[in-house]
Amino acid sequence: MPAGSNAKRERQYEHIKDSAKDRGESDKRAKEIAARTVNKDRARSGESKQASKTSKKGPSPEHRGGKNSHSGSKGRTKEQLYQDAKRQNVKGRSTMTKAELEKAVK
Repeated sequence: MPAGSNAKRERQYEHIKDSAKDRGESDKRAKEIAARTVNKDRARSGESKQASKTSKKGPSPEHRGGKNSHSGSKGRTKEQLYQDAKRQNVKGRSTMTKAELEKAVK
């Protein structure tokens, strides 16, 4: 957690980190997601000393909810789906089509 954070931000960080872990993210990735989200919220509310323009503008991380992660009309790429299937230990993933991978990881 960044220096100067308060109890609310600590709870927010832990909640986001736990949620990311529940979704299957690694511990390192869960910590990164939580830190970035909390830091952006701190910047938007004026709690941080410095903030980038992108941190101050646009929808909040909670509202955005990963919309940029799967942008485009066709959703996730086959490689992204394959990596999800790999994390979930889906059998036969190497021979699956994109549609089959989408179905397997849902």
